[in-house]
Order: sequence, then C-alpha cells, then structure tokens
Amino acid sequence: MSARPATAAVSSPAVESAAVESADPCCAAPLPVLGRDVTVPLVTGGEVTYAALDYAASAPALQRVWDDVAAYAPYYGSVHRGAGYLSQLSTDLFENSRTTVAEFLDCRPGDQIVFTRSTTDSLNLLAQTLPADCQVFVFETEHHASLLPWRDARVTYLNAPRTPEQAVETLERALADRDPYGPALVCVTGASNVTGELWPVRELAAAAHAHGARIVLDAAQLAPHHPVSVRELDVDWIAFSGHKLYAPFGSGVLAGRADWLQEAEPYLAGGGASKKVARRSDGGVDVEWHTTAARHEAGSPNVIGVYSIASACKALTEAGFDALVERERHLIAKVREGLAAVPAVRVLSLFGDDAPRVGVISFVVDGWNSSHFAAALSAEYGIGVRDGLFCAHPLVRTLLGSDPQDPGECGAPEAEPGERSLNAIRVSFGAGTPDEHVDRFVRAVRELVADGAKWQYRTEAGRCVPAV
Repeated sequence: MSARPATAAVSSPAVESAAVESADPCCAAPLPVLGRDVTVPLVTGGEVTYAALDYAASAPALQRVWDDVAAYAPYYGSVHRGAGYLSQLSTDLFENSRTTVAEFLDCRPGDQIVFTRSTTDSLNLLAQTLPADCQVFVFETEHHASLLPWRDARVTYLNAPRTPEQAVETLERALADRDPYGPALVCVTGASNVTGELWPVRELAAAAHAHGARIVLDAAQLAPHHPVSVRELDVDWIAFSGHKLYAPFGSGVLAGRADWLQEAEPYLAGGGASKKVARRSDGGVDVEWHTTAARHEAGSPNVIGVYSIASACKALTEAGFDALVERERHLIAKVREGLAAVPAVRVLSLFGDDAPRVGVISFVVDGWNSSHFAAALSAEYGIGVRDGLFCAHPLVRTLLGSDPQDPGECGAPEAEPGERSLNAIRVSFGAGTPDEHVDRFVRAVRELVADGAKWQYRTEAGRCVPAV
C-alpha cells in the first residue's frame, strides 16, 4: 500500500449507501454513522433502536471516518522522526491532514494548524500564548471551555445579550472603555451549546478589530453544522473538537494567526517541540524551539485522531453543507413544532424564536425534574438526551431566571423525581439523525407530559435512574 492510497483512503461504500436511507424525499439522506443499528432494552420490556439525540456532547463517528481509520490502522507508525516506510507514510498522512483541515476552514496563507486534544485544550493553549497584560472579553453565555481558560489575563465578563445586535453593541462598549494601548482578545461562540442559536461572528470580529483587539471563535457547535471560513468571518483563531465533528474522541484543532503562537513558550516542553537542545558549559541546557505548529505539539501526536478529523472534514465537504443544513432545518422545524404543541414545555432562547440555529434545543417541562424527564426518555423510549447545566452554568441560570448563586451542577441535579431542579433538558442532532428518532422524541415528550412516566424512578449518585 503506497503513501498516496493510504492518505487518500477516504472513499467508502457507506457514503454511497446513504442515498437509500433518506426518510424524507425533500431532504438529503442522513449520513451513515456508527451505532445507527444499536438496540437498547426498555424498562417496560423489549428493545428498540437507540435514538442518539445528544450530538452536542459527542456526535457519533461517521462510518466513513471509521472505515478510513481502519484502512490506515495496519500502516500505523510514529511520525516525523522515523526512517522506516510506515513512519514516513504516517508523517505524510499527518501533515496532509493539516492541509485538509486548513482547506476545510478556508484558512489564510501563514495561518497555523495546531492539533490538540479538544476545544478545551485548544483554548487553554491559546490562553498560554497571550501577551503580557492582555485583556480578554468573554460573554457569560460561553461554554466553560471558552469561559474559564483566561486565568492569567485581565478578564471582562459581558452580560448575556438578548439580540445579536445587542451582542455587538455590548462588545463595542466594553472595548471602547478598555486601555487602548495593550493587547486584547475577544472569545465568542459560533453556535450556543445550550440554545443552538447562531452568533453574529462576522460583526463581532469587525467590532473587535475596529478597537485593536483580536478574536477567537469557539466553533465546537458550529463546524459540524455549517461551513466555517476563517477568511469570511475574519476571525484570528478558531477552535473545535473532533468528537463533535463526527470523529472519535481525543483530537482537536486550534487554527489561526501564527505570531502569538510563535512568540510564546511551548504549551508543553518535550520532544517534537524542540528544534535543537545543547548542554552549556555551566551545566545547563539551551533549547531552540520550533516556530511551526510543532512548537505546541510536543510528544507523540494522536495520528489516528488527527486523520479522523481530516476524514470527517472531507466527508462533510463532499456531502455538501447546503444539503446538510437544509436537512437539519427540516429536523429543527419538526422538534420545535412538536415542543410548541405541548403547553407544559418551555424552550430556552436568548435571541427569540426566529433566531437561526443549529440542531441544539434546550427546554424545561412544568412539573418535571429535568433529570427525571431525561431518565424516562432513555428508560422507556430508548432516547438519549442531556440534562443539567451543559457546562454553561451562567447561561442556563440566566435563561431559567434564577439567582446566579442558586445550587445546581452540570449533570448532577440534586432534586428528587417530581421536585423542581435548576437544570434543563437538551436535545441535539445532526447529519446522522434519521427522521424516526426525532418523531419518537416528539411523541415521547407528548406522552410523558400527558400520561406521566410508566415506571418508578429514584435518585442514585446524583442522577435519576429507574427503580428496580
């Protein structure tokens, strides 16, 4: 197997078979994903095909990605420093993957693609490269991955806006009041992991640059659903995770301007980041660090994770984002119309019902503890959703109208079944979701609200589970 076939082993019968899986003649077919045929037991008896509706946490891997990784696996080798054929082949694949990601993001000449473990890792890496006395501006609506890494900087947390226009105005006012002579960075999400709403990234980038600041885009929830162009959005950096982009766990990307990355100390010190190491006469060590992306990729990289991201980028590009977006709008409409028909359900939103969004919707149900409701969806209908504060505690508390000091933990509600909890339920879906999963979810919500749960539940280790 030559280097070229290995790095290009991205054609898969799974892609060709997708056309026969379409559940609606007006929309593109769902892309084949792992686990689409998995069955799970119901507490009420029998089994059902699992409806994975927690894409915002981790999307199932595309079958195409899994096939590509399996084709490469026998040729696995350490990258960059090996003289053997498999090492050279793996190095070629690794670096070609960097090019594929750059093309997927429409990066500018000179932008660097740094491979990381996740969006969280990417933003923590960027936080370590900030110039001295850098000011950081971040909305309270961010996921904790974007909200928390800036511990060594001067951080201004901005209140949740209620319209896209208000978001831009809020940022402009904050930037106008800052010290205009120091470096500044704005961190903003592309699509909310709680409401799914799209943020005005291009307008926020323009406001940041007009005031001499830079901007980093958390695209963890945006990149799997919409095309993302670094050039068109005019952002300085972008971060996303492979496990939300239909690739396996453990890989991520930080892409963008090279200067801060080149000037900062390596994120990790070790092999791969160092270009030259020599002993000094006084017994110490002198180190010359790489100025390429390798500067922040010390250690043996996750070659399979990197290749899986590149494979997912190719698969989504070849499937066509226009078709994927249209199908997702079809599913969003089904969910929103179904929830709107249940008076006890309140959908959470910052920007209002008409705001454009991706396939992420959070809601609460009158008279239900959110953990209890999610447990019933799983145990009685085979539907996997998320409940809690979604690692965005300030945002969810704002949307629920609660006091910022109210108790409540991400994924660990304390209330018993039937008691109110400071949490919400989130349903999320994407390119691999068939209509039947969404239809089952809407039916289940309607039945649970109308008839109640068919089973008894109890709290165990902070979670609601079926009583046995």
